[in-house]
Amino acid sequence: MYNYCQIANIILFFIFVSSNRYETMTKYYKVAGHVFSLSLPESCTIWPRLTQYEPFEIDSPDAEPLFELELVRDEYAPLEGGELVYDVPTEDGETVIKLWRNKDSWDFDMSPDKRIPCHSHMRSNADFSRGRLMLDTRKVSDALFGINNSLMLLFAFRTAPLGTLEMHASMVGNSGKAFLFLARSGTGKSTHSSLWLKHIPGTELMNDDNPIVRVWPDGRIIAYGSPWSGKTPCYRNVEAPVGAFVRIRRCSENKITLLGLLESYALLYSSSSGFKADKTIADGLHAALEKIVTTTACYVLDCRPDEEAARVCAAEVLK
Repeated sequence: MYNYCQIANIILFFIFVSSNRYETMTKYYKVAGHVFSLSLPESCTIWPRLTQYEPFEIDSPDAEPLFELELVRDEYAPLEGGELVYDVPTEDGETVIKLWRNKDSWDFDMSPDKRIPCHSHMRSNADFSRGRLMLDTRKVSDALFGINNSLMLLFAFRTAPLGTLEMHASMVGNSGKAFLFLARSGTGKSTHSSLWLKHIPGTELMNDDNPIVRVWPDGRIIAYGSPWSGKTPCYRNVEAPVGAFVRIRRCSENKITLLGLLESYALLYSSSSGFKADKTIADGLHAALEKIVTTTACYVLDCRPDEEAARVCAAEVLK
């Protein structure tokens, strides 16, 4: 038997898929200076659920959208002859992404957990500038998951050649600069941000999972909030020059160490999203990382999850 929430979830999406009116509405967004668009049926009941994108919405694009995503009602069918090029094992609760290469396109199969079948399917053109999202369920939750992850993937892949990194980090602002805390999921990024918020005056949370870092042609390295922030709803259209990157590593004592160039590169590379087997994307990531590690401090913070850890970190990176 379905409970009330499950029934409402199915009914809301059923209104969308069964509607005879199929006029498309397109909205435009700007993140880290990059414009993209999202198109859904005008009568779609999902629009009011996409509040996380509202701070980034623009009335009309001041530049050609870098990429576009459209939710369509086409029935998904895998293309014949596709080559599976990405299928990384995941832990329980981690997003599953499978990427298939076809002659002139890419297919993405996506799921919020390896125990759940992939109900969201996106097909993009060769350069990731146009994606079409297809769903094989009627649940609003599946539609929202598919939209969010499709936009994140297109953004990461499309902007990598333009000096832009979509990073797995928690980011705070203080003294006019952004500080990004990096670590594997569940090992203390958000905890360390919360310690800064509690104990380091003047701290604000800018993003808690997927901030954007962009290297501009004039050499500026700017961090931005994004519409994607993991489990913490922090969708702020904010920006600040990067002050430092800090890897969080659990330890019985609190100490912070400046990293060398190679260690810094490895840290940032592993924390950046992108299909690194694609040469265009990989070259773009490499060029951005090279500029960052030669101009911006990267540290490792061996620490306990306590007030002293935040103070030790702040004393070094804010000086």
